[in-house]
Amino acid sequence: MRERASDQPRSSHAVSTDQSVPGWRDILDALATRRSCRDFDGSRIDRDILAEIVQDGTEAPSSCNQQQWHFIIVDDRDLLRRAHDISGGNHHFAECSALVYLCFQKGWTHGNFSVVQSVAGACYHMMLSAHLRGFSCIWNAGIGDKDALAEMLAVPAVFEIQGALAIGRARPTAPDMKAPRRPFEQVHSWNGFSRPDPSVYPVKDAPTYPYFDIRNDHNPFAIWDPTRWTWPQVGDFRGYSVWAKSPLAGVYVSRRQGAATEAELSLLPDLSDGARVVELMPWGGTYSVELRRRLRAGVELRLAELSEANLSFILERFRQEGLSLDQVQTDLIAGPRLAYEDSSVDAMVLPQVLEQMPDPKAVLDEVQRVLKPGGCLVVSVRNLDSAYGALWRTEESKAQVPNQGPFTPLSATRVRSWLASRFEIDRETGIGREASGDAATVSGPESLTCRLFAARCLK
Repeated sequence: MRERASDQPRSSHAVSTDQSVPGWRDILDALATRRSCRDFDGSRIDRDILAEIVQDGTEAPSSCNQQQWHFIIVDDRDLLRRAHDISGGNHHFAECSALVYLCFQKGWTHGNFSVVQSVAGACYHMMLSAHLRGFSCIWNAGIGDKDALAEMLAVPAVFEIQGALAIGRARPTAPDMKAPRRPFEQVHSWNGFSRPDPSVYPVKDAPTYPYFDIRNDHNPFAIWDPTRWTWPQVGDFRGYSVWAKSPLAGVYVSRRQGAATEAELSLLPDLSDGARVVELMPWGGTYSVELRRRLRAGVELRLAELSEANLSFILERFRQEGLSLDQVQTDLIAGPRLAYEDSSVDAMVLPQVLEQMPDPKAVLDEVQRVLKPGGCLVVSVRNLDSAYGALWRTEESKAQVPNQGPFTPLSATRVRSWLASRFEIDRETGIGREASGDAATVSGPESLTCRLFAARCLK
């Protein structure tokens, strides 16, 4: 095991030299408060100020000092709306004061991505300049169709658009929180590589992992099967990934998924005040918000999750949606064992999470243990025996594991047998006949062939 420095507070390392810049510790502490913002007020920023922020970025180092970068500042509101549309719906593109498109000339010092690293360094320098001036910003790699952007901005073919920096003023109601940083002890070591096992995710064995063989849409080394992950690895992934975690109200809710959520929650019985409901392994708050809205005000909702960081985002999402936290509690779990007494829970909700668990049957055993006699389980799974399952098997699973975490769709027939051996199945339904794009509900034997299989079970 390699030696690591201890994870001490920053102030304990406040060591200066004769050449230190006065107030350097205060400056660094101020820079550390920078956080990404996706909620801008749409106000304008003077062009002279925007130009100064971008000019500050050019003080960053560049490979061989060639400075083969170019920055396109877009503050025209019509172009910002087009940028929003091209991005696929990044709402903050239309609301920020300006977008700075980050470009570099192709064919120059590409070894080790040096020209890309140069632009990234300049971008971060701009972010710090904006932050110190009291503005907010967010860097985006997901900018959409680059050909459409190049046409919109008249970018010549020899230049590449690498990303975009959104700058503006945060709304007063914007979330006042920064995404969690990993403990320092996880991300550094002395005189050799050493890293805690939960923060190293599983990949397929291979003699080498060539960089250009790995893409978002095609990763031959990715392991989607959560049974090959440990619970700590899954928890680590969920804690730091940002999929669907923007705590802004109404964000990341698709029409199709919204309709599916409605169909799933229709299985939940009308619970009286004082009842206890547990949602297991919630994701980012999108589903949790709709669940809270469906419950009576006096029903207690408990969120059981593998990651404290994920829970903090969900609670902020509740606040942004204007929902009371008086009857909302959070519980941290380390694996399949649930921190509830026997026969103490009125209802458990497992929305499309069995397929993300290293040991789903062990979790169902725990659900059976903690439910009261007559208690209700509402569960849904992505169905391997469906058009979606075929799409996942032939296309989706060839890509990189998504930010929502590793998962493998489960056979509805198989899951139904797991449920029947532990509970009384009171009602079941299929959701979505197509591989994607619909949320039609189906009953009877055909329900086992839909994109989602959902059931209400009684203990």
